Amino acid sequence: MEDYNRLMNKRLGLLLVIGLVMWSGVACSLSEITSRMATATPAPVIGAEATVPAQAPNAPVPEGGTPVVIVLTPTPLPPDVVQGADMAEQLVINVYARVSPAVVCITAPMAFGSCIGSGFIIDTEGHVVTNNHVATAADELLVTLADEHTVPAELVGADPGTDLAVLKIDVPVEELVVVELGDSSSLQVGQRAIAIGNPFGLERTVTTGVVSSVGRTLPRDDSLFQIANLIQTDAAINPGNSGGPLLDSNGRVIGVNTAIRSETGLSSGVGFAIPVDIVRRVIPELIASGRYSHPWVGVSGMTLSSDLVAALDLPVENGVLVLSVEPDSPAETAGLRGGDRTVQMAGGVVNAGGDILVAIDGVEVKRFDDLINYLATFTSVGDTVTLTIVRGDEQIDIPVTLTARPDNR
Repeated sequence: MEDYNRLMNKRLGLLLVIGLVMWSGVACSLSEITSRMATATPAPVIGAEATVPAQAPNAPVPEGGTPVVIVLTPTPLPPDVVQGADMAEQLVINVYARVSPAVVCITAPMAFGSCIGSGFIIDTEGHVVTNNHVATAADELLVTLADEHTVPAELVGADPGTDLAVLKIDVPVEELVVVELGDSSSLQVGQRAIAIGNPFGLERTVTTGVVSSVGRTLPRDDSLFQIANLIQTDAAINPGNSGGPLLDSNGRVIGVNTAIRSETGLSSGVGFAIPVDIVRRVIPELIASGRYSHPWVGVSGMTLSSDLVAALDLPVENGVLVLSVEPDSPAETAGLRGGDRTVQMAGGVVNAGGDILVAIDGVEVKRFDDLINYLATFTSVGDTVTLTIVRGDEQIDIPVTLTARPDNR
């Protein structure tokens, strides 16, 4: 047992010696590194200033050296940049202060005071613009003003085709703040967009972004027709924002927030608003008659692609191939022709042989959406438009008198 203990003590002593030797080497290395750091010139730092204080009581002091601490000071922004940021911030503050009193929270008795959507006051008669899907969500509606005063609201008119509706509230004129309607025909992609509404019931919330695109169309759940010519924005639009205004930098309404595209149901940076030029066209009819009549041509079509042009040996590269013409439609009355034969393609069967639509009133039609957007923005029932078509090798101008879209379509 004693021999065993003696052997273990020798091994322990040997390990201790080895450890001391290794620590000595490390200590020498650390001392050398620290010494070099004390005498080295600090490397320059981009966008910052470096200072070396004379004393640094908390820093390790190498033998014969001076403690070194490098303090980085961020380079200040140029005054003009700071001023520009302050001006942009103040712009949003001013727009919110001026317009938010005109934005209302729309509720229903069964919602127990929680906003089911938004709206905004457009005149001193108490008319409130909102979305059709908000206005038809309940049989009874209430409107809460900016002063938190809640009043009953009457549904004046609604149009599912544009997702617009008008409510009316009975409020003294002096209690009404009215928005200013702007212009959406000159919108530029990239310009500022400011949304005010009641997302998730959080009253009069402001979000900002830009106009991401224009001329979008969205499908409807209740019809084969689409909602036309929408503004796309990355300003956060969430449930409860529906019916609220989308504003420009001057606080003028450029659109009515209506929908988002999202897999989760929450804002994904892709929101849509009905352009104010369509609002100007639809709202007076809703106030006057309670409904809006949409102009109609009566064709179904397919946007030309390079594959389609090659497969059918078409004479033009851009336009819309007319697949079918609705019976008793303006297009049938005017003599437009749909497909007369079927062709099997990689994507399915196509009705071939119809006219190719290339312009309406001299405005080029490259996509089927171009036709939809033009009709929604610039025409009314009873107007006569000129459709330019290619039939065979011949280009023809055909006048078409627009009638009202069939009910509930």
